[in-house]
This record gives sequence, C-alpha cells and structure tokens, in this order.
Amino acid sequence: MPKSGTFIRSLAAVALVAVVAAAVVGAAGASTAKRNSVTITGAGSTFVAPLIAQWVPALAKAYGYELHYSPIGSGGGIASITARTVDFGASDAPLSPDQFAACKGCIQIPWALSATSVFYNLDGVKNLLHMDGPTLAKIFLGQITSWNDPAIAKLNPGVSLPNLRITVVHRSDGSGTTYNFTDYLSSVSPAWKKRVGVGTSVNWPVGSAGRGSSGVAALVSETPGAIGYADVAYALQNHLKYFAIKNRSGKFTVPALRNILAAATLDTKPAADGSLSIVNPPKAKKYAQAYPISTYTYVIVPLQTPKARELKIFISWAVTHGQSYGPKLIFQPLPLAVVRYDEKAIAKIHS
Repeated sequence: MPKSGTFIRSLAAVALVAVVAAAVVGAAGASTAKRNSVTITGAGSTFVAPLIAQWVPALAKAYGYELHYSPIGSGGGIASITARTVDFGASDAPLSPDQFAACKGCIQIPWALSATSVFYNLDGVKNLLHMDGPTLAKIFLGQITSWNDPAIAKLNPGVSLPNLRITVVHRSDGSGTTYNFTDYLSSVSPAWKKRVGVGTSVNWPVGSAGRGSSGVAALVSETPGAIGYADVAYALQNHLKYFAIKNRSGKFTVPALRNILAAATLDTKPAADGSLSIVNPPKAKKYAQAYPISTYTYVIVPLQTPKARELKIFISWAVTHGQSYGPKLIFQPLPLAVVRYDEKAIAKIHS
C-alpha cells in the first residue's frame, strides 16, 4: 500500500491556544462565542468526503466554525448549490456551461487532488495486479467476463487467475468520480468513447450499481470477483486490493502521492472557468511515473453570498493549511501555481 505523508499541525495548535486564551478575557470571550455560532453547510462529492471529515475538527479549532457536509455525490452537490440550499457544493467534475448558467453567478475552485483507484475482490490473488486501459474498458463494456481471460493473464504472467465471473460495480448516482473514470476510459478506448462516452452519469453496458463511493466499495467487498472504482481512500479504508494501471509511458503505476503529483504537472494553470485536466498524461520523461486516473476536485460557491467572509476564510484555509491533512488519505497537496490561482479566485467572493 502507498505510504502516507507527514502532517503540519502547528497552525491548528496555535489557533486552539488563542481561542482558550481569549475565553479568559470577557470581551474576547464574547467574540469567540460569536465565531462559534458560525455554521457552514456543504454537499456533494463523496470522493473528497474523507478529506473534509478531517477538516471538520481542525476548522473548529482554528476558527470556531461548524462545518456540516453531506456526501451525496457530485451531481447532488451541484444541484444543492444551484438551489442555494447549502453554502457550497463539491464536485470532481468541472461544471458544464449549462450548469454554470443554472448556478447563476457561481465560481468553481480546485481545492483537492487525488486519484480514482480501480479495485477488485479476488481471494488468494495478490494486490496490485497489472491492468491497462483497453483491457479495463473491455471489462466495463462487458466484453471480458472472466478473471482468467487471456487479456488479463497476459498482463500478469506467472499469476494464477481464477476461472471466476467478473462482476462490474459502478455508481448509481451522479458522480464526479464516474466523470474521471469515464474520461480515462474514453481516452484509452475508441469503442468506449463511441458507445458510452464521458459523464457524471452514463448508460453502463453491464454491472450492478452502488450509491456513492462507499456504496461501490461495499458492494465490491461483499461480492467475490467484483471490480469497481472510487477514490483511493475508500480502497484503503475497505482493505480492498487495487490495480497498478499502465500509463502511456508504459509503466504500471499506483495511486500514490508522487504518481498523482506527476500527473498533476500536466495542468497547473486552470482555465477561465477554473477547470483542470490531468487524465492520461502523454508519454514523456516528466510524466513517466504519472498515475493516469488522477483528478482535481472542486468547491463551488456563489460569487455573492451572505457568508462571503466565512467562506473565504474556510476555503483559503482548505487550499493551504488544510492540505496537510490529505497525504494519509492519498490526497496530494495542491501545486503552488494552483494555490495562487485559488487565492485570486477566493478574493472575488463577496457579500
């Protein structure tokens, strides 16, 4: 399994001391009580939910904010912020022009960076089986149906693969993870691109459906011979084996921090709408270790909001100090160029 990185906790510790000290002084205590009444609500991406869960207590210590997040999927997050039933939405898929129009004055900001793992349930078979894009596409198209298929065996010489039916598991809800996964499959398989394409929701040719990343991971865990996809944090939490995926440089790479960072160097200059694309980097020395199903994920907020001050503080913290909580969950801290873009974007939010 990939090793986690180190963590930076000094800011949270200093902030906690400051809050305790302020409570001793009457006027400062009143100010702290007022800050403790701030609640920020969000909904969306299940992909980023493990990281946000780490942010909740840290943000409370640093600023006294209560952060409530509902991991209902990227599609649900986009719908929620569009309807203004939450203070922010979260999506792993960038907004389409129609979604931007419907959101009426929203901005999307890349705030986390990780990868989609493809995991499997095969007793007696090692972790990190080799897989390539064309073979993976054929599995999810229903064209390869057994684990001992010659195409899989060729990628894994010397491995005893069982004569076991492959059960495909995919998302049932609108999902940015699905967008990332189908974007990858479309880039490696003309047949997938023509028949299924890219989207947060697609017409899956085969398979069973699970709601959210946790639902997909649970179904795979319960089903011998199953294969599914989710943020690598869910693979680790559920003790699932996952593939080493062949990249365009010909190397079998895993969703580890350094390999996600190698993919991220493909695009560190967000487009005008804040989006970035780092799927399946080309063959080149600087991308040699790149994991090909890596992705940025986004926070979506209205440019004009009554909680502008609180959201600016929260998101600024998330894209800087909040990144230190990511490595143990295999979230690679954002490249500096992306952080600088984010800071300029955050400054545009107003009340």
